[in-house]
Amino acid sequence: MALGQFSLAASSYLYVPPTTHGVTYSSFIFTNQEIFFLLGLFLLIIGNGFFKPNISSMVSFLYSKNDEKKDSAFTIFYMGINLGALLSPIIVGGLGDTGNPADYMYGFLAAGVGMLIGLAIFLLYKNRHLVTPEGESVGSAPSHKIKCKEDSEGPLTPVEKQRIAVIFILSFFSIFFFVAFEQSGTSLTILAQQHVDRVLPLLNNYQYSASWFQTINPLAILILAPLFAVMWPRLRKKDYEPSIPLKMAIGLIILSIGFIALLPAAQMIDAGNQTISPLWLILAYVIFTVGELCLSPIGLSMVSKLSPVRFVCCLMATWFLASSMAGVTSGYLGSLCPSPTRSITTLLGIPIDGFTSFFMIFIIMSAVAGFILLLLRNQLLKMMHGIH
Repeated sequence: MALGQFSLAASSYLYVPPTTHGVTYSSFIFTNQEIFFLLGLFLLIIGNGFFKPNISSMVSFLYSKNDEKKDSAFTIFYMGINLGALLSPIIVGGLGDTGNPADYMYGFLAAGVGMLIGLAIFLLYKNRHLVTPEGESVGSAPSHKIKCKEDSEGPLTPVEKQRIAVIFILSFFSIFFFVAFEQSGTSLTILAQQHVDRVLPLLNNYQYSASWFQTINPLAILILAPLFAVMWPRLRKKDYEPSIPLKMAIGLIILSIGFIALLPAAQMIDAGNQTISPLWLILAYVIFTVGELCLSPIGLSMVSKLSPVRFVCCLMATWFLASSMAGVTSGYLGSLCPSPTRSITTLLGIPIDGFTSFFMIFIIMSAVAGFILLLLRNQLLKMMHGIH
């Protein structure tokens, strides 16, 4: 991933305004800038494929398979992820969002250097801290002398098959969540760019970057995640803790509420008001975050609990594959976002003629998915065979 960032930095360094060059697609000739761009994306994809499923699985191996602390542990792990998500829009946006696309080179360089620093810290401390409850190394090369205590070989049992089926079912429902949630980086950023008052009078009318709204979600996670990490065990002690399917259903419904909170602002824009208060987006992002904390880290914990040990990484990748599918769908739906330069668009023959109708897509999608999951939760619990 570090190499990918440096390749993207080289692409930015070679940036030429689009009016002075073009790509001859008929002969498949790419400029040097485009070659570095595509190479950078390729390296990021490969690196991320090695990274995300494995690091999430390693967190699960720090605890015994059915340890009740796993949901809270993954919530804390999620805080670490979002510390980077908090810093990145500030650093990359501050360095690169100057009006000159070539300046994003400095943002990519910062990301690459940060990854190398992270790699160094990981290599220095992994042997000290990444150990199982029994003191064995986590993530090391498999040894034929050490066999898993629970399932190291043989065909899948009927219980394991049903638990794997639950992983696929809940991963499917997560698609609906992330399709709506990922509008934060697409249509809602466009909304912030075009319609949100981003001027700070107290700072000599400084206009901050629309990308800085991307810090609200990770900041809210850093604030709220410790509360959730404490809340789940306390609810468990009182026998009130929601089951995994119920937590995820609640997350979908809360996400729907977040888009409902944006409807008054959408109606103002559709009525002709060109500028809205940033508080509307801040409110929505905070509500989104509450829904995210009910679903995303819980999903990671769910995969680690339900997976046969030999398939943890593979099934963790399935969870992320669902996020990938959601990203593609989210990008398509984000392209329907209203714009002053775009005519009315349609979805399944239904006209999308303003932000109100646009947000209704995600209100209905996430709410319906959440209520269906509520109806299925008891059957899913039976298929989970004692894991809640």
